[in-house]
Amino acid sequence: MTDIAIRVEKLGKQYYIGKRERYHALRDTLTDAISAPFRWLRRNGSANGNSAPDHIWALKDISFEVPRGEVVGIIGRNGAGKSTLLKVLSRITEPTTGHAEIHGRVGSLLEVGTGFHPELTGRENIYLNGAILGMHKAEIARKFDEMVAFAEIEKFLDTPVKHYSSGMYMRLAFAVAAHLDPEIMMVDEVLAVGDLAFQKKCLGKIGDVAKGGRTVIFVSHQMNQIRRLCNKCLWLHGGEVKMFAPTVQAVGAYETALNSGNLTAGDPAKGAHVDARFMKWEIAEPRGSDPHVLTTAGPAKVRFLVQVNKPMRDIHHGIALFNNENQLIWSTATDFRELEPGLREFVYSIPTLPIRPGVYNWHVTIWHSNNLTDEWFCTPSLVVGTQPVTHHNDAWNGILNVPTVLEVK
Repeated sequence: MTDIAIRVEKLGKQYYIGKRERYHALRDTLTDAISAPFRWLRRNGSANGNSAPDHIWALKDISFEVPRGEVVGIIGRNGAGKSTLLKVLSRITEPTTGHAEIHGRVGSLLEVGTGFHPELTGRENIYLNGAILGMHKAEIARKFDEMVAFAEIEKFLDTPVKHYSSGMYMRLAFAVAAHLDPEIMMVDEVLAVGDLAFQKKCLGKIGDVAKGGRTVIFVSHQMNQIRRLCNKCLWLHGGEVKMFAPTVQAVGAYETALNSGNLTAGDPAKGAHVDARFMKWEIAEPRGSDPHVLTTAGPAKVRFLVQVNKPMRDIHHGIALFNNENQLIWSTATDFRELEPGLREFVYSIPTLPIRPGVYNWHVTIWHSNNLTDEWFCTPSLVVGTQPVTHHNDAWNGILNVPTVLEVK
């Protein structure tokens, strides 16, 4: 048996803008074969003067190898090709060029819950979804109690899942997929949902898979999760491999490039033709030696630099702050009428930010005429270095770090 779990050579995936990729039946294959000469003539006619359909390469000339037992993170901005790569590796979509060799049973956590039927109970959906993921009935029965315990839905096991809360639904879906016991597990940002306890449990399960000597491919915007789980990182940029290196080296280079704004040049998805994009963020006041470290609970000013390339109207801008466990701390949104071209500053004046010391992450978006123009999970992270005034037992600590005075009468 080969020591390589995944081998990718010159992989490419092209999408035509406005055209949905659909399932091909046998009759479609036969029709394609018959019409191929006519399509060739049309393509050559386009090359000789007529405009060809608009298309985009989501992946271009991707090559890498992953040894068995390696835990590899995939990083990059939105639109870099991360999810597309996992879909190709999971055989959900076919590559346009190149090929990928997968040696081992694959468990994919790409869109958790795919295959669940709302009218069926939790018990019935465990067997249905397990079968979709490739598990035999005997295997599902053997792991049934373990799945239910992991999902913590014992009381609602015989209730149709349409009555489940989103958290219950996600716990059950992850429990089924994570107990597939694959030789290769592919995880795409599924930890961005659910409560804090659920996320910790999911990370622990993925960690157990990794410690068991199995191969893990993990996509996340949370660099703390990448650092915690991954040995190496594949950095994708504009559908191409920017770097494939040990985690410390790849994540450091990625965060440095994001903070400096150096990812604009050469990125077809983030070039000058894009209406606007976020360039960097910093703490404007109080200004310390590190513009990403906050040493006071307030007041403070946080500045986001936005490069506007075209006049924009009907703007919607959102901002959110998450802790390092991806728990939402605070968010707000603002609508305004217009933005003129140039480098613009979005400055937030914050009277007080009494959150406990730790690492936090900004998430900012900008919309133009109801279309998402740019979305950024900001790097580097925000580090809050204030004096802790929380409980001495961490299990009783919450989000806030509020100074208090006790008076006993």
